[in-house]
Amino acid sequence: MTTRQISSLELALLTLATAVVTANGYYIHPIIARIAEDFEVSASSIGLVPALNQLALAVGIFLLLPLGDRFSNRRLISFFVAGQCAGITMMAFAPDVYWFATGSTLLGFFTIAPYLLPSYVSKRVDPGQLGHATAMLTTGVLMGILLARSGAGVIGEYLGWRTVYYLAAALMLITGFLLPLTMDDDENTGKTKQPFNYSALLLSMGSVIARNPEVLLSGAIQGLSFGLFLAIWLALGLHLTSPAMGYGVDVVGYLSLLAIVNLYATPRLGRLADRIGARRARLAFAVLQAVGMWLLFPFGDNIWLLMIPLLIMNIVGPTLDVSCRMLFLSEEPAIRTRLMAVYIILMFLGGGTGSWLGTTAYGWGGWQAVAWLASGMTAITVLLSLYAMRRYAP
Repeated sequence: MTTRQISSLELALLTLATAVVTANGYYIHPIIARIAEDFEVSASSIGLVPALNQLALAVGIFLLLPLGDRFSNRRLISFFVAGQCAGITMMAFAPDVYWFATGSTLLGFFTIAPYLLPSYVSKRVDPGQLGHATAMLTTGVLMGILLARSGAGVIGEYLGWRTVYYLAAALMLITGFLLPLTMDDDENTGKTKQPFNYSALLLSMGSVIARNPEVLLSGAIQGLSFGLFLAIWLALGLHLTSPAMGYGVDVVGYLSLLAIVNLYATPRLGRLADRIGARRARLAFAVLQAVGMWLLFPFGDNIWLLMIPLLIMNIVGPTLDVSCRMLFLSEEPAIRTRLMAVYIILMFLGGGTGSWLGTTAYGWGGWQAVAWLASGMTAITVLLSLYAMRRYAP
C-alpha cells in the first residue's frame, strides 16, 4: 500500500506544532538568573536544571523514540505531548528548585514529538523534497526556540517567570488536542505482522548502527553544535544580567530575536545542501561556525558587537543539523526512526553537557572562559566534519 503524501498545508501545521512542543525546553534561557534568584541557588546549581532536561531527553529518546518504527506516530505523539503537559505544569507551580528540576526532567523525558515528526514526514514526501521538508520542520524547531527565548524574556521581566510557564502549559493543552487531528494512522512501518518485542526493538539499534556507522559521527557533530548553542545562551543569560553588564532579562529576550533570520535562511540552506551534498555543506557550515565563535573573545563585552557571532551561530547551527539529518533520513523507511533515535541521543547528551559546562565556565572564569569553551567545541566539530567527508564521501 502506498503511503499518502502530505500537503503543503499539513507540513506547515506540523511545523507550527513542532515549534510549540520544542519551545518548552528554552523558556529558561533568558530568565535563568531570575529563577536562580527566586530559588536562592548559584549559577552552576541552576545550570543543572537544563542539563538534566537534556539528559532526560536523551534517555527518553532511547527508550521511546524507537517505538515510532513499530507503532502509529499519531498515537505515540498524543501520549508524549500529555507527558510534556504534566512536566511543564509542575515547573509552573514548583514550590522549590527541586520540584522545578523534577518537572524539567519529566518534560525532557517526554519531549519526543519534535524528533518523531521528521521520520513521519520523511515517509510522506518525494525524495527530491526531503531536504526542504526536513528544513521546514527544523524551521519549526527554530521558531519555537525563538519565540520561547524572546517571549520569556519580556514576560519574565514584567510579569514574572512563573507566568511564562503558565502560558506554556496552556499552549501544550491546545497542541495536544489539535496535533492528532493533523496526522493519520496510515503507516506501513507501524503495521508489522511480527509480534512486538520491546527488548528486541531496543537491541536492534545496535545492528542498525552497524549498518549505518556514520550516524554516530553525525550525532557527535550535532551534539557539539547543540551543546555549544545551549552553553552560549545560558551563559549569556547570566552575563548580560550581571552587575558588569547591567541588563534585564527582557534584553536577553530581545537579543534572541536575532534567530528570526533562521526562518528565512534555514529552508534555503537546506536546498543548498540538496544541491552540493550534505557532507560538503556540513563542513562549510562547521568552518563558518568556528570563525564566529572566535569573535566572542573581542566582542563579548559589547552587546552590539556580540550580535555578530550570535548571528553567525544562529544561522549555521540549524543548517548543520539539517545536513546531518539528511545523511540518514534517506535510508530505508523501516529504520529511520531508530537512526533518528541514535542521532538525537547523541545530540542531547551534548546538549546536557553543554548546558552544565556553559554555566559552570561562566561561574569559574566569566565570559572569556565561555569563549574558550566555545572555540574548543567548534574546532572539534570542524575536525569531525572533515573526517566524515573523507571517510564516507563517495
